[in-house]
Amino acid sequence: MMKISVGTKLYLSVLSVFLVFAVSFIVFQQEREKQFKIDTLNLKLQDYNRHMEESVRLLNLRTEAQFDHYVDSHNFPNLRVTIIRTDGKVTYDSRLKDYSHLSNHITRPEIVSALKDGTGSTVDRNSETLSGDYFYSATYFPRDSFLIRSALPYNNDLTKSLQADQHYIWFALCAIMLLTVILYRFTHRLGHNIMKLRTFATRADHNESLDVEDLAVFPSDELGEIAERIIKIYKRLQTTRREQDILKRQLTQNIAHELKTPVASIQGYLETILENPNINDTMRQQFLERSYAQSQRLTSLLQDISTLNRMDDAPEITTQEHVDIAKTVANIQKETALQLQEKHMTFVNRLPADLVICGNASLVYSIFRNLTDNAIAYAGMGTTITLTAQYVQTNFDDHAKWHFRFTDNGVGVAPEHLQRLFERFYRVDKGRSRKMGGTGLGLAIVKNAVILHGGTISVHNNEDGGLCFEFTLRA
Repeated sequence: MMKISVGTKLYLSVLSVFLVFAVSFIVFQQEREKQFKIDTLNLKLQDYNRHMEESVRLLNLRTEAQFDHYVDSHNFPNLRVTIIRTDGKVTYDSRLKDYSHLSNHITRPEIVSALKDGTGSTVDRNSETLSGDYFYSATYFPRDSFLIRSALPYNNDLTKSLQADQHYIWFALCAIMLLTVILYRFTHRLGHNIMKLRTFATRADHNESLDVEDLAVFPSDELGEIAERIIKIYKRLQTTRREQDILKRQLTQNIAHELKTPVASIQGYLETILENPNINDTMRQQFLERSYAQSQRLTSLLQDISTLNRMDDAPEITTQEHVDIAKTVANIQKETALQLQEKHMTFVNRLPADLVICGNASLVYSIFRNLTDNAIAYAGMGTTITLTAQYVQTNFDDHAKWHFRFTDNGVGVAPEHLQRLFERFYRVDKGRSRKMGGTGLGLAIVKNAVILHGGTISVHNNEDGGLCFEFTLRA
């Protein structure tokens, strides 16, 4: 069974309501105009009755000949005039002269109404004395104790005069046709858009391709624009989802690869100890120390992965507090003093003593600690690390920020590697990085932590050598 589209349903529903309203309005207007013409004609006949009563009273008309003369002299085509006493007996009729055969008129509707209200009329009533239908209008004159009733035959002339203006009907029909066409065009476009959206929803639900002709172009109206935007957003989400899936697979592979190295090393050392029970104490101690070092590396890797996942999955639940960055960096200097000394490196801390921001203490610590560890690991022997900060307030930003520069005068990085330094598990020299115990996640943690604190970060080579990390943190 073929389903009726939403646009067709809407068109038929609205058209039905509109046609019912239009027909009802036309019928109402027809009846209203007809009643207006009837009332106008009744007023003319009532006016005729009153003028005749005045003539009868002022000219003292009494004979039938005088009445006939008055009716003839006051020409009203096809008019029939009847004078009736209050008891219903006809005393004069301009058409019938045999009054003895005329029935009593006391029960005629127009006479009943006139005796009660002063005037009365009847439309399209068959005459009992003359064949044919008449329009009657009667007026009661209590002073004279009689009624004057004038009547016109309900012939073609009277019917035409009482009919409503046909031009109005034709105008109404033309208006209906015009509005029907406009309504059809509107609902057709609407239904076309809805059908396309339905096609989109069906294909999206079944994970089918959206690059089909039906979804290529929408009409240039508001709904078409909305539909196109929905499809574009969905396509972007699909693209983003595919990219995320690829990144997740790559991340999973990288994690597995990074975990495999320390696990294999620990397993190898322990197997050597187990398979050689007579191994000397010195060698056993050396293998155990190497296993412990690999376990520490494994712990660091898991901690870094946990930190990144926490920032990715639930950044809003990180606790916010006042963090004294100057004190945090001073503690990092103390913690890394031995490593700096071993490489003959200098850490120049030029931060203001009162530098405090609102953020997460653990993540802020990770920013400066990872940057410091990165510089110690890769800047080179005898280099200098310099850290500065500047308070920045912009007109277009509601929040003030601290702008930091973390630089070293070491070997730097080749330009092709700069844009990828913040990628997870990315290493410029993979073999050298693993030997130094790095997890490959330090700079990724730095970037995410900076973004979480409302800032941005970038990296470039200094003109005189070494790397420069520039980043901001919301004050």
